[in-house]
Amino acid sequence: MDWKDILSSKVESGELPAIENSDAPDPAVDEAVASKRDILRVVIDRKGRKGKTATIVEGFTCGEPELKEIAATLKTRLGTGGSARGGEILIQGDRAADTRDILRGMGYKVKG
Repeated sequence: MDWKDILSSKVESGELPAIENSDAPDPAVDEAVASKRDILRVVIDRKGRKGKTATIVEGFTCGEPELKEIAATLKTRLGTGGSARGGEILIQGDRAADTRDILRGMGYKVKG
């Protein structure tokens, strides 16, 4: 009798809990990890905004709900307005350095 037979007998008798598909990766976790591997760019933009400065975060490949959640976190922590659409987040004002710090703290790789 080898160790696999002993384990299976203990699971069948109820001494050990059965673990189903412990080797199968969780797709939700994989998607979150993949989106955090993206390299984001933080840029300052003034064009087409009547001279007002905006911080733009580009490079997201996640879905719109996750993008809006990230934008909400940024806006709350920065205490400013903004929006999220089309794979990018717009933050009002010149907040590039603060935005980079917050995104790095959230586990994202940030350039620029």
